[in-house]
Amino acid sequence: MRNFDSLSEREVLALAISLEEEDARVYEDLAAALQKNYPEAAEEFRRLQTDEDGHRHRLLELYLARFGDHVPLIRRQHIRGFVHRDPIWHDQPVTPEQARNRAELMEMETRRFYEAAAAHATDARTRQLLGDLAEEERKHVRVAETLATTIPEHGAAARRRLFVLQVVQPGLVGLMDGSVSTLAPLFAAAFATHDSLSTFLVGLAAAIGAGISMGFAEALSDDGSLTGRGQPLIRGLVCGLMTTLGGIGHTLPYLIPNIHIATWLAVGVVIVELILITWVRHRYMDSPWSRSLVQVVVGGLLVFLTGVLIGSS
Repeated sequence: MRNFDSLSEREVLALAISLEEEDARVYEDLAAALQKNYPEAAEEFRRLQTDEDGHRHRLLELYLARFGDHVPLIRRQHIRGFVHRDPIWHDQPVTPEQARNRAELMEMETRRFYEAAAAHATDARTRQLLGDLAEEERKHVRVAETLATTIPEHGAAARRRLFVLQVVQPGLVGLMDGSVSTLAPLFAAAFATHDSLSTFLVGLAAAIGAGISMGFAEALSDDGSLTGRGQPLIRGLVCGLMTTLGGIGHTLPYLIPNIHIATWLAVGVVIVELILITWVRHRYMDSPWSRSLVQVVVGGLLVFLTGVLIGSS
């Protein structure tokens, strides 16, 4: 995986071409998903698809003029700093609101990419085209803010989405990792030692260690320049603290000397943590209650059973 700053202008243009192709495909998928129940909204996304196709053709013309016929395959997943995009599954309903939220984040990320690319370009034609596309993507962001709705969101909803991107997402990742990954060593220690203090120390070490690891991983994942995910230090701090908090929650009951009471309390805390994670996913990530609950509970249960089996062996 490469850093964006290490790319040559040839590679930047190749990446831009693939980004526009992918964005056009996403808009085509969103239009198809909305067509049955929201035909007017579907037409809006087809217009955005047409615009992205036009951007791709302009980039291709410049690339062919400067570098020839061969365009190397460089995708977003090959470069650090891009947000992962999930596919649009046609057996799952999509509302205009969900489609608009996705479009706004896409356009914001693409605009940041063009602004960063234009700043590094040395060729005058390339700099001009990238700057023009950045401005067009900025207009798309404004279009996306009111897309498929009769009530514009303006600043409040945009700030909410940035809050989700910069705080909720890293915090949720940390909370899930801390709540789930520390279950195995904690309960393994409880069933192996039958000693509350020893179990507490194992859980404390696992929570703090996981917090440090996740904090560094989040901070180093990208610098936020392309994705708008905010300062890496803040994201890393949020992720690390939430990871530690997730592990500490079910560790604290082991301050109680009675190992059996402590274990039952810890199990109760784990249940509350998993329900909280499910609620956050539903509230901020538009994840259905049933699917989130199954995913979180099944994962937590498997890790819990792993700890119990290892500790009992």
